[in-house]
Parts: sequence; structure tokens; C-alpha cells
Amino acid sequence: MTDGPDVESPGAIVWYFAYGSNMETATFSGRRGIAYRRAVPARVPGWRLVLDKPGIVPVGHGFANIVPDDAAAVLGVLYEIRTVELDHLDLSEGVLIGNYRRVEVVAETLTSRATKVGAQTFASDRRDVSLRPSTRYLACLIAGAREHGLPAAYVEWLRAVPACEESAETVAFRPLLDDALRRRR
Repeated sequence: MTDGPDVESPGAIVWYFAYGSNMETATFSGRRGIAYRRAVPARVPGWRLVLDKPGIVPVGHGFANIVPDDAAAVLGVLYEIRTVELDHLDLSEGVLIGNYRRVEVVAETLTSRATKVGAQTFASDRRDVSLRPSTRYLACLIAGAREHGLPAAYVEWLRAVPACEESAETVAFRPLLDDALRRRR
């Protein structure tokens, strides 16, 4: 495989690397409404997963983010999507309001014929090391990692991450936020 096509053309195809809740199909296609052609387990060297990014709405727990780290690699899922879907991800991930920024990375597939591809993903400078992911959010990451066949050691690492419970307010607010972030066709 080669780098994804030109991301400026609305009909073009691009690779998107998901490392957080978007690894889970129920989130990516279900709650986000993103259509994809293929999903491939992958890793991105030079980046490390952290779970301390504040949300768009302050809810008291952390979300997935990646930070540069030459000695690390983040695991996730490569999705082959159209650029209009990537544009929707910009909206749902809060790129326009500074929640994340789009980053180009080189991903390596975790398939029998390992291949490198250029991919788009999201990173943020917004961090709060006092935050922990919620048990619900962490369950999405674990489900996505298992669903796409990421290494068992990674799934176990995710299971060992300290988590917190969501507040009643967050639980009540989530359906409204999910509806607002869902792609309309």
C-alpha cells in the first residue's frame, strides 16, 4: 500500500487512524455515523497513548490522546474512509474549537503482510494529568481493541488502566452529545 489519496478531494479516500473510542465499531459507525470501507489493526511508531485529555465539555474524566515519544508506538485501527467522513470527524472531535488538531502519521499494519501507510489522526496539547478515563469510555477502547484483533497484551494493559465512574450529570448528558455528534446523511 501507499500513502492515502489526496485528502482535499471530497470523493477521495484517506486512511484514518483511531486509537480511542473510535476503534469500536459501535462508536465509529453507530454513534458517529461514519461509513468505512476497511478496518485494519495497526500501530504508529513515535507516539504514545495517554488518557488525560479533558473533554469538549468538562466531565471530570480523561479521554484518549497521543503525544510524541520516539521510544513508543500507539496501537489502534486504520479505517479507509472518504474525505467527507474525515471532515465530519473534524467536527465531532472538536478540531474547529481546538479540542484536537489533525495530524499526519505513518501507520504500520499489524497484518501478516505488514504495510506502511500515511494516515490522518488527531492529537491535542490539552492535557490534565489528574484525569482518569471513565470505566464506560475505557470499555469502548477495550471492545474496539478486541474487535479488531489488537494484541492481547495491549488489551490487558488497557484493562489495568485506573478508571473512574461517570457522574450522573454526564450519564444524563451523553445521549444529547452523541446525537449532536452523529453524522447526518
